Amino acid sequence: MSDANRSAKAHARTVVDSAAADLVALSHRVHGSPEIAFEEYRTSGWTAGLLADAGHPVESAICDLPTAFSCRIGSGPLHLAICAEYDALPGLGHACGHNIIAAAAVGAGLALAPLVDDLGLTVSVIGTPAEEGGGGKQFLLDRGAFAGVHAAMMVHPTPREDLLPRVTATAIMQVAYRGRAAHASLAPHLGINAADAMTVAQVAIGLLRQHLRPGEQIHGIVTDGGAAPNVVPDRTEGRWMARAPRLDDLAGLRPRVHHCFEAGALATGATVEITAASPDYAHMEHDHSMAELFRENSRDLGRPESEDGSVTFSTDMGNVSLALPSIHPCLAIETGGAVNHQPEFTAAAVNASADRAVLEGALGMAWTAVDLATGPFRSRLLDRAPSA
Repeated sequence: MSDANRSAKAHARTVVDSAAADLVALSHRVHGSPEIAFEEYRTSGWTAGLLADAGHPVESAICDLPTAFSCRIGSGPLHLAICAEYDALPGLGHACGHNIIAAAAVGAGLALAPLVDDLGLTVSVIGTPAEEGGGGKQFLLDRGAFAGVHAAMMVHPTPREDLLPRVTATAIMQVAYRGRAAHASLAPHLGINAADAMTVAQVAIGLLRQHLRPGEQIHGIVTDGGAAPNVVPDRTEGRWMARAPRLDDLAGLRPRVHHCFEAGALATGATVEITAASPDYAHMEHDHSMAELFRENSRDLGRPESEDGSVTFSTDMGNVSLALPSIHPCLAIETGGAVNHQPEFTAAAVNASADRAVLEGALGMAWTAVDLATGPFRSRLLDRAPSA
C-alpha cells in the first residue's frame, strides 16, 4: 500500500467516524418509515438530503422516476457509482435491510468527497428505487443514469458475510383470469370460475416443480380471488416469480410457466392475460478483481470471512452488472437465525450489528474506491468504454 493510498483511507475513516451518528440516524429513520417500491418519497428525500446538507449537489426525480436521485461529486476521469436502495417490503417493512444500504451508500459518498480531486475520481451516489419487484435500476440504466460510469458497487445486509452471493435471473409476472359471474347455488352452470382457473394453474406449477432444473424456482401469490363465496368469481389475479441461474435459463423456463397458466384457462373456459410486472432481473456477473479489493478491505475492518456463494437471491443490481463492472457484497448482521424477508430480520436491521454494517459498509466501499483509483485496476477501467 502506497503512502497516498494509506493517507486517503485514513481520511475516509475520519469522515465516516465524524458522520457516524448521522449515518446511523438515517438508517433508523428510513427503517421507521417504510415505503414500498416507487413510493419512497420521504425515504429518498432523507437519503439525498444528508448528501445535500453536506454541500453536495443532488438532482432529484431523475430519469422520470420521482423517487430516484443522483449526487455527483468531483470531475475526475474515473467515474464510480454507489447505489442506494431504500424501498421496503409490503407488510414487512425493512425486512431486507435497505435502510442499511441507503445509509452505507451515503457514508461512502461522504467519505470520498474530500478525496475526489486527488484521486482523479467522479463519484455518483445514485438513489435507486423499487428494487423489491419494480426493477428500478433497469429503468435507470435505460434512461441514462449510469451513462459514463466505469464501475458500480453497493452492499447488502444478510445473515452471513458473502462477497459473491448467487444472484439469479428472475421474471415477475402478473396473471389475470377473466370468467363470468353467476349465483354459486342458483345457477353455477352459468358461471365461468376464474378462481378455478388459478387453482388449475397452481396444480400444474406444483407438478412442474418436479422437473425443474437445479437453481430454478417458481413461486407466487393470489392477489384477488373473488369478492364473495356465493358468487362464482369472474376475476382472479396473482403475481408470480420464475427464477433461474442465468437469463438464458430463464428464457427456457418462462414458456413452461406460461403453459401452466394457459392450462387453467383452457380447463375452465376463462381467458388469461400474462404481463411482465417489471423488467426481468438479470443474474449477477461479479467483477472478481473489484470483489477481491473489497475482501481485503473487509478483513482490514475486522469483518467476518466471506462464505462465498452461501446466499441466494435476486436483485436488479444484476442488470447493472451486465452493463458495467459491479460488486454486491453481503454484510452479515446478527439476526438470531432469521433470514431476509422475515419480520425478525426487520427488527434486526436496526440493532448494533446493523449499525456497524452501515459504517463498515460505507468504509469498505470508500476504501475499495480508493484502491480502484490508485492501483493497477484503474487503467483497466479507464481503457474500458464506460456505460452508455
